[in-house]
Amino acid sequence: MPFSKQHQVSFEFFPPKTAAGIDKLVETRQSLGKLNPEFFSVTYGAGGSTRDNTKAIVLDGIAQGFNTAPHLSFGGDEKESILSLLEEYKTNGVNRIVALRGDLPSGFGDGSRLVHANELVSFIREHTGDHFHLEVAAYPEIHPEAKSYETDIEFLKQKFAAGASSAITQYFFNADAYKYFVDRCQKAGIDQAIYPGIMPIVNFDNLKRFSQNCGAEIPRWLSYRIESLKESPYDLTAFCTDFITELCESVLSSGAPGIHFYTMNQTEPTQTICHNLGLK
Repeated sequence: MPFSKQHQVSFEFFPPKTAAGIDKLVETRQSLGKLNPEFFSVTYGAGGSTRDNTKAIVLDGIAQGFNTAPHLSFGGDEKESILSLLEEYKTNGVNRIVALRGDLPSGFGDGSRLVHANELVSFIREHTGDHFHLEVAAYPEIHPEAKSYETDIEFLKQKFAAGASSAITQYFFNADAYKYFVDRCQKAGIDQAIYPGIMPIVNFDNLKRFSQNCGAEIPRWLSYRIESLKESPYDLTAFCTDFITELCESVLSSGAPGIHFYTMNQTEPTQTICHNLGLK
C-alpha cells in the first residue's frame, strides 16, 4: 500500500558534533524537506548532553520554515532548566516535542533521579497547556526494562493519560510485531495514533549494536541474508531498500497512520523508500 493524503511522514536526525556533520544535515534536511514531512525531530543525548546542539538545530530548522520537534527529557536537569528551555522553544515557534524518559549521563548513579515520560508529559502540560503536540515512545517488542508486555502497554497508557498526543515506536523489522502491538493497545483502551518508527538499513554492523541495546529484534533470516550480500554492495543496498519498502507497505496496509523514519542524517535510502511508496 503506498502513501496517501491521510498518511503522515516525519524524519528524525541526531545533532552532529562537527561543522561538516552540520553541513551534511542541512543538505539532508533540504532534500527530505521536498517530501513535505509533517515534521523533523532532533534527538537529545543522555541527560541532555546534546541540549545546546539539539536546540541550535531545532531553531535553525524553524527559521528555515521546517516544522521541527526537539526530543526532551529531564535527565539530570532541574525543573527550572527545563522550564526555561520550554519557554525558549515556545517563543521561537516550536509547537511539537518528543517527550522521553531518556537516560542519565554517566556519573549520576543508579538512575534513581530519572523522571519518567508520563511525569515529563504532565509537567509540560501543567506549564504550557495545549501549546505543544507531545509525542511519546512506544515499544512493539517491549522496552528492555519492562517486566512484561502488559505492563509496558500500561506505561504507554499512562503517558496518554498524562496528556500525550501520539506515539512513535522503536524501530522493528517484523511487521507483525507492530500490528499485534497496536491491536493490544486498542484493546487496552488506547485510541491515539501510534506511528511506526522505521530504520532504513545503512550500516548493518552499527545496527546490530544499536539493536542489542534497545531491544529491537533482527530476524535471523534477515541477518543471514544481509551477511551473504556484504561482498556485493549494490545488491545489498537494493535488497535492504526493497525490504524496508515492503515493511512500510505492510504496516501502512494494516492501518498505520504514517511513518517516522530514523534517517541517521542520511538522505538515502530514506528518500528512495519514500519514492517507492509513492511520496514524491
